[in-house]
Amino acid sequence: MKYKFTKMHGAGNDYVYINCFENTVDDPEQLSRLLADRHKGIGGDGLVLICPSEVADAKMRMFNLDGSEGMMCGNAIRCVARYVFDNDIVRKDVLTIETKSGIKTIKIKTEDSSFVSASVDMGKAILKPAEIPMDYTGDDFISQPVEICSKNYLCTAVSMGNPHCITFVDDPDNIDIEKIGPLFENHPLFPDRVNTEFISIIDKNNIRMRVWERGSGETMACGTGSCAAVVACVLNGYSDIDTPVNVHLRGGILTDTYRSDGTVIMEGPAVKVFEGIIDTDDIV
Repeated sequence: MKYKFTKMHGAGNDYVYINCFENTVDDPEQLSRLLADRHKGIGGDGLVLICPSEVADAKMRMFNLDGSEGMMCGNAIRCVARYVFDNDIVRKDVLTIETKSGIKTIKIKTEDSSFVSASVDMGKAILKPAEIPMDYTGDDFISQPVEICSKNYLCTAVSMGNPHCITFVDDPDNIDIEKIGPLFENHPLFPDRVNTEFISIIDKNNIRMRVWERGSGETMACGTGSCAAVVACVLNGYSDIDTPVNVHLRGGILTDTYRSDGTVIMEGPAVKVFEGIIDTDDIV
């Protein structure tokens, strides 16, 4: 079957996008596995469907590299906002996008009527372990030990629509993320698996981060992960509330603010790389 697609990325977090205002995708789980394959397909961290919505300007469905459907992706939703804006599907500066973790509001920044960047109201950070979810009794999970390979990592758990486990390390570049990432992802504390952020503090307004995403492995960036990391920095006293923090990822920089009302605002780029048509019958 032939599909028209657009390849886009937000801070290096890249997905294959299909316009479902015009196309129908019957098996997105399998299609994600095919198209996101970096050797035999288009290549990406997964597949995103841009769909009509009855409750918002558009709807986003995102699928990971392994075909599992995710709840939310902060980098992908900025790309969806740019797509519907650039293609005159929704041509306005403030729009809403439906996701599996609720309706998100996106503000588009323009210059001479052209897209520059987008900021997203990511909603409230969830700190209650039962709602993250975690197999843990308590009101929160802040700077608590998690044992991986006989080593205790002090971790903070946050949900931004999907679960995140944040741990502070001396240097994210020096960790064996391919080894410990899957062990965090599948730790029994997290019944739905978990995304894991390894961060170091540069100063109160800047942090460095690597991320292991459940279902995808290491990615160049993670929007919900950067938001969760900033929340963890505030909760652990490394950063200030209501103050923007620059998150330096392998794919670029996102700027997030954990606000006094419990919500998180994320701002960053959305880049169109290329578009084309692919015939899945040719993928072997």
